[in-house]
Amino acid sequence: MPARVILYTREGCHLCIDARRIVREVCEEAGEDWAEVDIDSDPALRARYTDDIPVATVDGQTVGFWRIDPDRLRGALA
Repeated sequence: MPARVILYTREGCHLCIDARRIVREVCEEAGEDWAEVDIDSDPALRARYTDDIPVATVDGQTVGFWRIDPDRLRGALA
């Protein structure tokens, strides 16, 4: 089964470092798998997210961008 949580990032993104930590911690608490996708690996993703990264999604729905709110992510996983 694919991960419910996807974190879209890019190399050299300082906000992505914090987002990665938050997503990892919240997903560990919730027992959920997550995946990280570099938007620069796909032209369509780069076009969609280039100004908004990092972006966190749960079940395909955006739950945060730029600064990921751990409480909002927890709520989306509940």
